[in-house]
Amino acid sequence: MIRPVRIGDARAISEIYNYYIEHTVITFEEVSLSPGDMENRIRDVSANYPWFVYEEAGELIGYAYVNKWKERSAYRFAAEDSLYLKHGQEGRGLGGKLMASLLEAVKKTGIHSIVAGITLPNERSVGLHEKWGFTQIACFKEIGYKLDQWLDVGYWELLL
Repeated sequence: MIRPVRIGDARAISEIYNYYIEHTVITFEEVSLSPGDMENRIRDVSANYPWFVYEEAGELIGYAYVNKWKERSAYRFAAEDSLYLKHGQEGRGLGGKLMASLLEAVKKTGIHSIVAGITLPNERSVGLHEKWGFTQIACFKEIGYKLDQWLDVGYWELLL
């Protein structure tokens, strides 16, 4: 079941996200988040933007949200998406379900452009975004450094 995020989801969301922080280059964050940190993030983001979770048999399996793209006011109609699934739950179509709900909600907000920054290579994320109409607009070579390696980040955009 897909539903809006609640503050009480912070522990489960931080556990999902911390796996990616600690073990992958998918996110460029390098310090794990406490449930309290995630509560603050949920409050800040969901006050202005849609955030959904996927729950199955009482367990939170994934989440997706958009947040502001940049601080400057001319960017106010642009947002960046984030979508994470619990490790091991990939390939079940849950990302597509979350993306469908997220895009439906975003279209009601006045946002004109959604940007996705994807550490490369990441065939699953690229495939998901392209399935929903995102097109690649940039690739920054060796823009990040994590887990003892230089990393490229591609950017995809969807105009609504």
